[in-house]
Amino acid sequence: MRIFYLIFVVFIFSSCQYEPKNPVNKAVFDYKKISEDEKPELDLIKTKKKAEEALAFCKSKKMNTDFCILIDMSLHSGVSRFIIWDFKEQKIVNKYLVGHGCGNNSWSSDGSKDNPQFSNQDGSHLSSLGKYQLGERGRSDWGINVKYLMHGLDKTNNNALKRFIVFHSWNLMSDEEVYPKGSPEGWGCPTISNNAMRELDPIIQNAKKPLLMWIYNE
Repeated sequence: MRIFYLIFVVFIFSSCQYEPKNPVNKAVFDYKKISEDEKPELDLIKTKKKAEEALAFCKSKKMNTDFCILIDMSLHSGVSRFIIWDFKEQKIVNKYLVGHGCGNNSWSSDGSKDNPQFSNQDGSHLSSLGKYQLGERGRSDWGINVKYLMHGLDKTNNNALKRFIVFHSWNLMSDEEVYPKGSPEGWGCPTISNNAMRELDPIIQNAKKPLLMWIYNE
């Protein structure tokens, strides 16, 4: 009788210590987590196509054919979507984070990080799509105190000067990607980090012809 009782106790104890495992369910859970956390990446094929169009445009307008700036607003604002494209080498020289306009969202928030709106209307606090010619260099109250005027070349951005939309740096902009968070949103100006502007400023100054900046969302 004692032997039977001892066997029964050991059986109960062993049952309590057993932890059921389901590797199939765990694998599904891990895959789902990876899918949700996957960071959006720049589409190089699309970028090359845009660069080809940009080069043809620059040739027709007698603008700089050494390099241009491409900004892909279809990407999440927490990843690098500001591209320096080398026409001669046909490759990306560098890329940075860039902020866009907040619209009705709170200034400096990231409320539209994955779904920005665009407008050419004064007071909209939104960025404008289209091609720009970077103009005069001046003093900015933001970042490293450098700005470049932006001359809108399309119907979608021809109010840029009137709206005081300029290219400048901002202390709140990060040097590194911040995804899944977004970059801080201003009142429509394309903004980059201070260190990014320090790298880019002398290149723009030394350019022999006006530089193209193309902001697109397709």
